[in-house]
Amino acid sequence: MKVLVVGGGGREHAICWKLAQSPQVTGLWCAPGNGGIADVAQCVDIAATDVEAMVRWAGENAMDFVVVAPDDPLALGMVDAMEASGIPAFGPTADAAIIEASKVFSKGLMENYHIPTARYRAFTQMEQALAYVEEQGAPIVVKADGLALGKGVVVAQSVQEARQAVREMMADKKFGQAGTRLVIEECMTGPEVTVLAFCDGEHLCCMPSSQDHKRAYDGNRGPNTGGMGAISPSPNYTPEVARQCMEQIFLPTVAALKAEGRPFRGVLYFGLMLTAEGPKVVEYNARFGDPECQAVLSLLESDLLDILLACRNGTLDRLDIRWKQQASCCLVLASGGYPLSYQKGYPISGLERAGETAVVFHAGTRRDEQGRLVTNGGRVLGVTATGADLDAAIDAAYAAAAHISFQDMHFRRDIGRV
Repeated sequence: MKVLVVGGGGREHAICWKLAQSPQVTGLWCAPGNGGIADVAQCVDIAATDVEAMVRWAGENAMDFVVVAPDDPLALGMVDAMEASGIPAFGPTADAAIIEASKVFSKGLMENYHIPTARYRAFTQMEQALAYVEEQGAPIVVKADGLALGKGVVVAQSVQEARQAVREMMADKKFGQAGTRLVIEECMTGPEVTVLAFCDGEHLCCMPSSQDHKRAYDGNRGPNTGGMGAISPSPNYTPEVARQCMEQIFLPTVAALKAEGRPFRGVLYFGLMLTAEGPKVVEYNARFGDPECQAVLSLLESDLLDILLACRNGTLDRLDIRWKQQASCCLVLASGGYPLSYQKGYPISGLERAGETAVVFHAGTRRDEQGRLVTNGGRVLGVTATGADLDAAIDAAYAAAAHISFQDMHFRRDIGRV
C-alpha cells in the first residue's frame, strides 16, 4: 500500500518509523515531514493544514491510505475531505474531532453523560469570567476553548495570575480565536496519567499508559509546553485504576460520541487526574499525544497499519494487538528559550552515536544548504529508549542524549523521576 502521513513533528516521525516496518507498506510519504522523517519516508512540501492541496496531491499520486496525525487538520475536516474524494483515511471526522477542538463541547459532553471531570463554567464575556475568578479564588484553571498547540491552559496559583490569563486569552487574543470562549474549572490534584486508545466508532483498545511532563523546567516548574518528555507505562496506573477508567470514562466516552451522532474513529487521548475521589478527565485529544506517541509506539509489537485500517473499517474488535512487556522513555531536547522565543538553524551533532542505543525521533529539524541537520523548532528531538523496567529505560534515554549537542540545547533532567 502507498501511505501518506500528514504532519511534520516527533509524533509523525514515530508513526512513519512504525509504518515503515510493515511489510504491507510499499511506499511511504509524509507532508510536510522534517529532516529526520526524510530518512524513512519521502517528504512532500505541503502544509499540514492545507486541506485542498493535501487531498489533491493524495489523489494525483494514488495514495491507498492517508494518516492524518495533527489536531489542526483533523479539526479542519481533512479526513472528511479525503473520504469524500474516495481516499481512505485514518483519524476522526471533524464532528468527532470537536472533542479536542472545543473544550466547551467536551466539558458539556462529560456533564451530560456523567463522565467524571472537574467542576467548571464556560464564558464568552471577559467581565463575567473575571468575576467568577474572584468568586472562586485560587488555585484555579483557565483554558482557551480552541486549539492552542497544547499551551492554552494556565494553572493559576493566585487570583491575579488567573485574571491575567483571562485577559491575555480574551482581550489580547494570545491564542487568536481559540480564546474567544474560555473554560474555567476547579484545580484538581493527584498524579496525571495519559491513556491513548485506538477506536473504531464502537470499540476501543487501550495502549499502555503513559505520563507526559508539560512544564519546561525540572521540578515541574516554568511555563507549559507541548511536552518535555514521557514515560510508559505510568507507575500510578494500577489494574484497579484501569478498571475504573474503563467503566467510568473510556467506554462511556465512546458511547457518548456515538449517541451524539459523532462516532469516533482514530486515536482518542484521555488525559486523566487520579484524584482522591477517583480518576477524572483533565482533557481529551483527538489524536496521538506528542511525546506520548513516541514512548508508546516504541512498545508496539503488532503491525501499526493493520490497527489503523481496523479503526477506519470498524473491525478493531477482531485484532489481537500485542505490546512488549517493557518500559520506555522519550526525552525531549529543546531549543533554548522554548516555549517562548528561541533561535533556529543550529547544527546538530552526535545523532549517529545516540542512535546506537536509542531511537531519535525528529520534531523540529531540517537539512540546510550544506545538507547538515539543523534545528528548526522549539522541540527539536525526542530521544526514545526502551528497557526491562522504567529505571532502565530512563537511564538509557539520558545516556543516549548525552551524545547529542546543538547550541543552547535544553532538556529536563528529571523525566520519569517526578
